[in-house]
Amino acid sequence: MLQGILPVERARVPADIAAGVTLAALGIPEVMGYANIAGMPVITGLYTIVLPIAVFALLGSSRHLVVGADSATAAIMAAGLAGMAPVASPQYVELAGMLAIITGVILILARIVRLGFLADFLSRSVLIGFLTGVGIQVAMGQLAGMLGVPEPSGSTIRKFVDTLGEIPDTNTTTLLVSLSVLAVILGCRKINRRIPGALIAVVGAIFVSWNWDLAADGVSTLGKVPSGLPSLGVPSVTWTEFEALLATAGAIFLVILAQSAATSRAYAAKYGESFDENIDLDGLSAANLAAGLSGTFVVNGSPTKTQMVDGAGGKSQLASMTTAVIVVVVLLFLTKPLQYMPNAVLASVVFLIGIELVDVAGMRGILRVRLDEFAIACGTALIVICVGVEQGIVVAVVVSVIDHLRRGYHPHDAVLVRRSSGGFKAVDVAPGVATVPGLVVYRFTASLYYANATRFHEEILELVDSASPKARWLCIDCTAIADVDYSGERTIRDLHAELAGRGVQLKLVEVLGDVRAQLDRYGITELVGPAAYFDETSDAVEAFATDHGTDESTP
Repeated sequence: MLQGILPVERARVPADIAAGVTLAALGIPEVMGYANIAGMPVITGLYTIVLPIAVFALLGSSRHLVVGADSATAAIMAAGLAGMAPVASPQYVELAGMLAIITGVILILARIVRLGFLADFLSRSVLIGFLTGVGIQVAMGQLAGMLGVPEPSGSTIRKFVDTLGEIPDTNTTTLLVSLSVLAVILGCRKINRRIPGALIAVVGAIFVSWNWDLAADGVSTLGKVPSGLPSLGVPSVTWTEFEALLATAGAIFLVILAQSAATSRAYAAKYGESFDENIDLDGLSAANLAAGLSGTFVVNGSPTKTQMVDGAGGKSQLASMTTAVIVVVVLLFLTKPLQYMPNAVLASVVFLIGIELVDVAGMRGILRVRLDEFAIACGTALIVICVGVEQGIVVAVVVSVIDHLRRGYHPHDAVLVRRSSGGFKAVDVAPGVATVPGLVVYRFTASLYYANATRFHEEILELVDSASPKARWLCIDCTAIADVDYSGERTIRDLHAELAGRGVQLKLVEVLGDVRAQLDRYGITELVGPAAYFDETSDAVEAFATDHGTDESTP
């Protein structure tokens, strides 16, 4: 507890407080936009940076991670709750609250059973593709609000196409409001990203709407916004609704796990600080429980808010606590003017949020180095856009796991051969390649398990059968083998027997301690004999030379 705040450096307190003020100025319009993405009342966006942000600041271990509403989790939530209740209705809010509580419980269960490793199954390329797809989907969905035309129903693509068909019915005043908001935000960013362009645009639009009565020109406005702090209570849902929320909570859990851990790691590495992923899971769990009990929706570790604080000079969770205090003041005294805010303002803010999620630089980077991973990222983005966010996250996880299995199934194996200058180098596996005449040192570059055991077996026999002169020893370089499962153990036994039938001895070199313990337990050590293990390749080559009376111990 308080790891993100203590120790307090007095000299840094003013900078942390200033960063908290900056986060409030930049974050308030942002979380209102996220509430819009989630289909929630706008005021609930502010609720996400009251209790949830403060709870994580107190309980988390990261000094930098800022927790609050997030575009990806908001989009997943909106997709999961679609059809269960009217958007922004009291029942919808109840469902959103229960979803946050379920997510919080899953996070704490993950902490107890140590499921934090699941975050690693969302590869960076897949996550870039997923967030890019979410960004495109979010941006496309705001077009109707920016034009002032009725929002069509149906899939994202259908809504977008139908909205394009309604362009002739655009409300000119609404469009001018949207363009003005975009101009103010982008203009401020060009001057200095610390300028709260979104806040300036929101305040300016509220003033113009109130002073010139934009509603009379057909511009839809937010309407009355409740003031005061969020009320506490357990959301009321039926058992059937509870069961229907589980799948969505699971998808949100994976995104929170991956995104929060990645953000915390990045900033901890940047400042040479330590953080505990398990303690952060406690904090994220408590933050979501607080969200569910205070009438708002799921929260996540936010890269954008974290960057806002870091860019403003904040170096501890004192900045988040400052933001929470400021938002409390806003909720108590400043919500009345929000009723005059045009909905087009929120649509424009959300549109820019979506555009920022489209990681063009990341996609180009993937394309430059890995065409296969680029195809996976594009496929993930397309599924999010064309099918849905929930389906996209499921596909993202499945594709990441398949990609992982593909790499393990088809590793880049090698044979170690002598360098003319001494030592050894790895060359591609090919018929006839040997380390020295009569000895083949084969490096397998993955854990040995059921999916790649057959390849392992076949490659070794092909090397032995094609060796000229005849192979006497086959030595497995185990440097990269971190685990051997039951199928791998049976394969080694079968291989030992087949090699013995060919007059070839099986040896092992550079076996990791854990793997050696496995092989001892499996009875492999007893089968091949303790003398079959060597610490280094050079030891095996020297032993082979001594055993066969050759002079292969020197290049």
